[in-house]
Amino acid sequence: MFPRPTGGSRGLSLQFAESLGELGARVVLSAREIGELQEAQAHLNSLGIEADFIGADGAVKIDIHRLANETLARLGHVDILVSNAGSVWSAPAEDHPFDASDKVMDLSIRGLFLLTQQIGK
Repeated sequence: MFPRPTGGSRGLSLQFAESLGELGARVVLSAREIGELQEAQAHLNSLGIEADFIGADGAVKIDIHRLANETLARLGHVDILVSNAGSVWSAPAEDHPFDASDKVMDLSIRGLFLLTQQIGK
């Protein structure tokens, strides 16, 4: 089983990776912060979970293509895609600048769509 959590260096995504790894899955994590990915990988490895990572920004098209290609090159295929990367508002919705909404849409909607499309090809 080859799952690929996004935003996997901490929080809920890391918990997904840990749970899937405990079931025997080999996991590939991705996030922007390499240091956090290294810590997450070390944590999973300490539990006997085979884990790898790819640094990528889930809101950047070229990173998403590279992430999909590198993941498929390493695993051959992906059985489970856990797309948990996301961005939150930095202010109440009624006060949030419209231009800043692109950050949320690029990561939470467009990035998810493109990664799912690339992994599914």
